[in-house]
Amino acid sequence: MKIRKKTRVKRLIRWLFVDLVVAAAVFGLLRYKPGRYKPLDSFSQGYEPGQVSPYLTHKLSPQIYNGAQRGEPFELIVTQDGINDIISRVNWPIQGEGILIYAPAALFVPGTVVLMGTADVKGVEFVISFELEPKIDENGFLNIHVTKVKVGAMNITPLARMMAKKMYAERLAAVNIDSKALQTKIQTKIAASLLNDEPFEPVFKIDGKKVRVENIVIGKRELTVHFVPVSKHGL
Repeated sequence: MKIRKKTRVKRLIRWLFVDLVVAAAVFGLLRYKPGRYKPLDSFSQGYEPGQVSPYLTHKLSPQIYNGAQRGEPFELIVTQDGINDIISRVNWPIQGEGILIYAPAALFVPGTVVLMGTADVKGVEFVISFELEPKIDENGFLNIHVTKVKVGAMNITPLARMMAKKMYAERLAAVNIDSKALQTKIQTKIAASLLNDEPFEPVFKIDGKKVRVENIVIGKRELTVHFVPVSKHGL
């Protein structure tokens, strides 16, 4: 009997040791900080609270406005440095469900947009990464497909997709209107694409002029959006 008890104790100790090693490894993967994650420090940059990025107001907005008013196809080139300047000036941190999100960063790599940020969960920090592939389908609809979600070095894409679909369903149930009415707002269309993989018609109205996103090309450190005008009777 004593021998059996000792054997059981040894087995229990071994399993506890294995569990501890696995838990430590998982925690280490979750706490991993990718080398390419380099968010801008708004304090060192001297940003004032609520200040809008000059890159947005002086560079992108005039290009979009002028391009739409000409009524001809045009392209908009967004640089990685420029988009980081824009997002770093948002009022961070953002808080929800007891989690603080801050220090955002964006990367443009061929074919993919990578969005990264730090999540603080009860004082423990994790770097979250989202890899997006925006594509125009054969019907001219845009889908911002989320290809990968990682916490540190751990891939949690399947779990993230399940949670996103649940969030989207709860959001639809929370508002007392049908989904078609909800999707009239471009912000909601983008959210539906990100959370529920739903493509949408990428038509935007700019000071009375409608333009359509015809193509999106993502290269190294820059993203190019091709626009075409939309007339009252179509293209």
